[in-house]
Amino acid sequence: MRHDVLLLNNNYEPLNVCSMVRAMSLMLKGKAEVLHRNGHIVRTGSNTLHAPSVLRLRYSVKRPLPQLRLTRHSVLARDNFTCQYCGFSGKDLTIDHVIPRRMGGGHTWENVVACCRRCNLKKADTPLQKTNMKLRRRPSRPKYIPYISLPEYLRAQSREDWMLYLPVYGDFSHIG
Repeated sequence: MRHDVLLLNNNYEPLNVCSMVRAMSLMLKGKAEVLHRNGHIVRTGSNTLHAPSVLRLRYSVKRPLPQLRLTRHSVLARDNFTCQYCGFSGKDLTIDHVIPRRMGGGHTWENVVACCRRCNLKKADTPLQKTNMKLRRRPSRPKYIPYISLPEYLRAQSREDWMLYLPVYGDFSHIG
């Protein structure tokens, strides 16, 4: 069972996913209110409280619009932890540059895919056209605006109470 909590700004904009300990601290200090509970009980030295699933801050936090960072974990999440050459699904994946960097391929969303180690060794530093390998789907930058990290957003899709507060992106409707 996961004990993380979706933390919302005062205007209901998602801020981040925090631990139960941090959530309880915000609640006990009166800095956040509970919008949804997860059905569990948390016992402190003097209190018994319902564990939160979604919290909203009582004050507003100003922050710039976040940018989606190109990281290994974000690429793996975008590709649903599936090798884009053979379809192997799992956690033991790496990333591959479709057009090798030494041949001018950039480290961009459109040139990086999730890849199993076997396919990465097979393709090596070779352009895709010179191998018998084919991409399962063309890589592209997600249209996702990162209120929370991309992997957390994808996991959150299974949490009905969280989805009430997260924007919906068509790119990820097939994941879950």
